[in-house]
Amino acid sequence: DWAAKNGVGFSTVVSLGVNTAVDMAQVLDYLADDPSTQTIVVYMESISDARRFMSSLRAAANSKPVIVLKGGRRPDGSKVALTHSGNIVGSDAIFDAALQRAGAVRVHSMVQLFAAAKCLSARYLPVGRRLAVISNGGGPAVIAADFVNEVGLQLARLPADVVKNLQKKLSPFAALDDLLDLSQDANEHHYREVVNACAHCVDVDGILVILSPIAGVDTGAIAQVLADLQTTVGKPLITCWMGDEKVTAARTILFKAGIPSFRTPEAAVDAFNHVSLFHRTQQMLRQVPPPLSQLAEPDIEGARILIESVLAERRKVLTEMESKALLSAFHIPVTKTILARTPTEAMLVANQLGYPVALKVDSIDIPHKSEVQGVVLNVANAAGVRDGWQNMMTRVARLRPEAKINGVTVQNMSGKPEGREIFIGVSTDELFGPVISFGAGGVMIELIADRAIELPPLNQFLASRLIERVRCAEMLGAWRGAPAVQREAIEQILLRVSEMVCALPQLREMDINPIIVDADGALAVDARVVVDHSPSEPGNYEHLAISPYPSDREMEWPLRDGRVYTVRPLHPHDAEMLQELVRRLSPESRYFRFVSSMKELSERMLAKFTLIDYDREMALVAIHTEKIPNEDGSFDEVERIIGVSRYVTNPDKTTCEFSLLIADDFAGQGLGTRLMLSIIDVARSRGLAMIEGLVLSNNTNMLRLMRSLEFEVRPYEEDRDFKLCVKAL
Repeated sequence: DWAAKNGVGFSTVVSLGVNTAVDMAQVLDYLADDPSTQTIVVYMESISDARRFMSSLRAAANSKPVIVLKGGRRPDGSKVALTHSGNIVGSDAIFDAALQRAGAVRVHSMVQLFAAAKCLSARYLPVGRRLAVISNGGGPAVIAADFVNEVGLQLARLPADVVKNLQKKLSPFAALDDLLDLSQDANEHHYREVVNACAHCVDVDGILVILSPIAGVDTGAIAQVLADLQTTVGKPLITCWMGDEKVTAARTILFKAGIPSFRTPEAAVDAFNHVSLFHRTQQMLRQVPPPLSQLAEPDIEGARILIESVLAERRKVLTEMESKALLSAFHIPVTKTILARTPTEAMLVANQLGYPVALKVDSIDIPHKSEVQGVVLNVANAAGVRDGWQNMMTRVARLRPEAKINGVTVQNMSGKPEGREIFIGVSTDELFGPVISFGAGGVMIELIADRAIELPPLNQFLASRLIERVRCAEMLGAWRGAPAVQREAIEQILLRVSEMVCALPQLREMDINPIIVDADGALAVDARVVVDHSPSEPGNYEHLAISPYPSDREMEWPLRDGRVYTVRPLHPHDAEMLQELVRRLSPESRYFRFVSSMKELSERMLAKFTLIDYDREMALVAIHTEKIPNEDGSFDEVERIIGVSRYVTNPDKTTCEFSLLIADDFAGQGLGTRLMLSIIDVARSRGLAMIEGLVLSNNTNMLRLMRSLEFEVRPYEEDRDFKLCVKAL
């Protein structure tokens, strides 16, 4: 009913019952390939298979906007956690992070759902959050500005020279500051000038036009001006025609021009926010990090042995010493810590380390030391160590008499007087698996609840975004006389934690709190790790909701003429190189591969070919580095894709369909054979039983290659122009 009135058509409506054999992932797969569907709107309450859902959602969001409304929100996890991370990360927050990573837009009400659908169906793709607010009344513009600030957008500001030029053409009462208030004297010509200026200003990402139906104002004429400008604006143009019957005709003009119109400033700003959010989530979608970063190689084997020894002792919680040893295996800087079992040992250790030192009770039965006053800081001498030990043990015995005490850890004070306290943690969700959290650290972490979360694996882009999303990010800059902290050090720890999560499926929960960070770097002062047995084998990454980039498939090979190329899995960032490969092909080669006379890949095909779900498909590219001469005699090294082999798993999940494409100027170099052998090897390692593909009957070179690789070449009964090539794996 709403859709018919507002011009939003539904090409397909699917309702999934409780006992249906079709699930959400299958519906998303279907709608992603449906040419008549421009935007996918989803209402859902639960997920049964997170990895499969994420796979289908990422594929769908890569080709068209996906808007999700989830019922049954709850802020907190349902089980008892042994770390701060487990307590402060709720299931709804994890679902939110998963949607962002998948490239979908989440809304929280039916009003937002249809507002977002109305705007995203226009395929607006802004590049930022800067919204220009144009109005003929101060009040509605201020309301819009307040909501811009509330949802995290920014008010766009026109350059001084543009403002000076506009002032000559507008009412003398117009005020062009953060808000573009054209005054009550504004007419259609004034609106045309300002909208045009915003359309051509690089500092404006979107335009909101608000109109109050003041006496003497021709609302229809202003609407017609916007309708005429719609095709030339080139960025989101959203309107708010306030009122009802007096502006009905004007709204009809806007509707016919495909310009979204709302009744309140808040609704209009919220709609632009979802359009802007769509662009930001698309950036997240294209991040496909490998399980290990480019930093120094961690001691994964040593870390696994440590965890296995703890589990062999029927323990799940690592001691502080063990936790820090695990961090050290991944090159995370930690304070030097030594366990003392008696006051005398503690004094000897403190003398060896040098004062001042910190004393901490060591017990796997005490998850949060501060709750039992189990920490003594800035101990300056041996007497302080002795007294601190005795007082601490007395308090712990009174508050937690059942706790088994291993002793007291002695460690140097961090030596960072201008340091800020942050925390990085890991918790494991029942559906989405491990998640990484970041935020303000210290003993009041759960009360402050300043944290952001992300699904692993991470890369530097995702780590930087994670840091920016917390309130405490402001204090990481120059603050109260202290210089800005070394953010790169925080990013590196986040990348190391991502490596831990990917490489160690037994890792269930982890707190690194606090981490003291300043201008010189970061230092983990305390850590607590919880492990458990995992059905996932190390290296297959089945415990992750997002399959990491399979960097282990990268290998160098020689061509017959001696040149070297690299075979590696395709990455979303390879889109431009893949398009260039297709453009360079001869018409015959393009026809043999795509059975089409097209000269380049369409935007939808390019998106589909480059965002790979490594669980159900694989594309391997051959990369050759060419030297391009410059005028000064120097050379630029440019990478080029010279071949692609690919398979896509069939719905039966036991067979797959292959394709192969080789650059014309690299034919006859053995490249096709190598790419086919490599893709066959991947398919075999994934447990597939058969690989097959269709080849045009007149593509003699390809058929010759198939026979040399021991494919069975059969007639294809459904179309005699093709041969079916089949090989058992």
